[in-house]
Amino acid sequence: TKDYGKGRGVFDVSFSVEKGEVLGFLGPNGAGKTTTIRQLMGFIRPDRGSLSIQGMDCFKEADRIQKSVGYLPGEIAFIDSMNGMEFIKFVAQMKKMKGLGRAHELMELFELNASGKLKKMSKGMKQKIGIVCAFMDTGADILILDEPTSGLDPLMQNRFVELILTEKKQGRTILMSSHMFEEVERTCDRAAIIRDGRLVAVEE
Repeated sequence: TKDYGKGRGVFDVSFSVEKGEVLGFLGPNGAGKTTTIRQLMGFIRPDRGSLSIQGMDCFKEADRIQKSVGYLPGEIAFIDSMNGMEFIKFVAQMKKMKGLGRAHELMELFELNASGKLKKMSKGMKQKIGIVCAFMDTGADILILDEPTSGLDPLMQNRFVELILTEKKQGRTILMSSHMFEEVERTCDRAAIIRDGRLVAVEE
């Protein structure tokens, strides 16, 4: 539970994601998806209850979790003075990655030229960079994705679905929030549905 007052926040939300599973986190905008994900990443502390990833407390051990999880935020904080490639390299260094082979594969998949300045890029281009940063660390077994196809055109949304299905085959565990039912239906093993900050169903 994270209560912001006046009915805003998340209340008694409880679910688990099994190893190797893709769980869709489905609900309209403002339902509480991002608030839940920000708690999982340790950015905000719950008022009640606890969250853990692989047995680690999401708030107390946030540093360890952030290093080992591929994360795509709903609103990506870019460093505007950098170009796209500089930002990708910066994230790779923070994650202590050995090389950028996987990043280049992802850039090809999404037809991304990352040489331009970030502040001049469209929403879709920035989203592609966020996807590359979330998926390029092959050592991260868990991915947490907040509205990952936001800003992508239909062709790139399909490429993203293909990417999720490939990652799933490789046994990665994925929590993916979306308000697009079709996207979740095509990729997810189960869906947790949230409305007005409360979990209304977990569907097979």
